[in-house]
Amino acid sequence: MLASDTLDATPPPPPSPAPRSRRRWLIWLPVLLLCALVGGWFGLKYSSTGKQAQLATGYIAHVMCACRYVGGRDMASCETDREPGTDIVEVSEDSAARSITAKVPFLSSRTARFDPEYGCTLDAP
Repeated sequence: MLASDTLDATPPPPPSPAPRSRRRWLIWLPVLLLCALVGGWFGLKYSSTGKQAQLATGYIAHVMCACRYVGGRDMASCETDREPGTDIVEVSEDSAARSITAKVPFLSSRTARFDPEYGCTLDAP
């Protein structure tokens, strides 16, 4: 009998299971990504960018409310009163409640309501 015949007769070793460190990464990677996203959102919301978003939404809501309900103009005409650089602020109108809501997605939202006695006032943040 040759030595090569005995080597061919032995079955190949079974594949080894995935290393523990790889499985550990598969579990912890989504958790780490979620923590990074939440931390980034908090950092953005409570930084100067978040404060600028709050200022912009309050300003736009008040200006649009005054234009629409005090000035009696339509929303298309009021869009021309916006300052340059405030294109990121989304504006919506609730004509039944006589209010304008301005928001920067995920950062800030402010509502201005019209009262015939007091004019347009911002709701508390």
